[in-house]
Amino acid sequence: MPLDAKVRAILDAGKALGRPPVEHQTPEEARVERAEMMARFVPMPEYADVLTADGTIDVEARKIGLRVYSAGGDGVAPVVVFFHGGGWVAGTLETHDPYCRALAKEAGVVVVAVDFRLAPEHKFPAGLEDCVAATEWVLAHAGEFGGDAARVMVGGDSAGATLATGVALLLRDKGVDGLAGQILLYPATAYYDPPTASYLENAEGYGLTRLGMIWFWDHYLNERSEGADFRAAPLLADSLAGMPRAFVVTAEYDVLRDEGQAYAKRLAEAGVEVTEVFVEGMNHGFAASANEFPFLPQAKEMLRRVAEWVKAGG
Repeated sequence: MPLDAKVRAILDAGKALGRPPVEHQTPEEARVERAEMMARFVPMPEYADVLTADGTIDVEARKIGLRVYSAGGDGVAPVVVFFHGGGWVAGTLETHDPYCRALAKEAGVVVVAVDFRLAPEHKFPAGLEDCVAATEWVLAHAGEFGGDAARVMVGGDSAGATLATGVALLLRDKGVDGLAGQILLYPATAYYDPPTASYLENAEGYGLTRLGMIWFWDHYLNERSEGADFRAAPLLADSLAGMPRAFVVTAEYDVLRDEGQAYAKRLAEAGVEVTEVFVEGMNHGFAASANEFPFLPQAKEMLRRVAEWVKAGG
């Protein structure tokens, strides 16, 4: 189906601001652009009562920032350890604060958002190491903030979803038990070379471009050979057996569509319980990005489906 009219209007409004595409920006400029976008964001009143608390944990002589979201309620709640998108370069806790608030309330979970190290200042696998350490900390300390250690999930969007897959794989390989699920919103699961059909079909005009994705990868990795490392490109993992159940979302007009679908297929073939949702007419970022999520009924519907999936696993 054609690109949704509301998505096109959002893209046109962004283009009218005159910003160059991300592949023509420095990392600092890309971060400033996202910060300016958040400064224009109008908070959603329905999630104003979600409680938040910022803190840090100490891991191997470094501090990792966390933001904990809770909608209150009696008893312990499932936990989602959330890793933000932004191509491993430009996202922050703030860029995904609206989505984390909404997820906490709609799904009845405690969300622990992780302020992992960003590239290119901290290249692969630094951010992933932070996400693994934060998840292990949550598994050990969930009860301290009203979370259920037996129902800890990982999740994220885009590059954050890639980090979530990496965390699940590495914890499985370390023999760490306890992950109850993975929420993967349009993950990057393979390196950009060779390109998939969706990389070519959706190369430009739909928000995230092929050249933009190449820019993100080139800032994230130390060298091209790391594109063959399953920790960066989880589709290359030898086996996906023993992974926690997964909710995988892909969008029609997304360069990452095909690799997300291929990852969901591999999970299912490995015997993992998979809920795969393909959304027509949508682009990359529709489900969690603050410049699209508040305005799209498809994003609200996806949030509802994620919430139902979380509750069904409890």
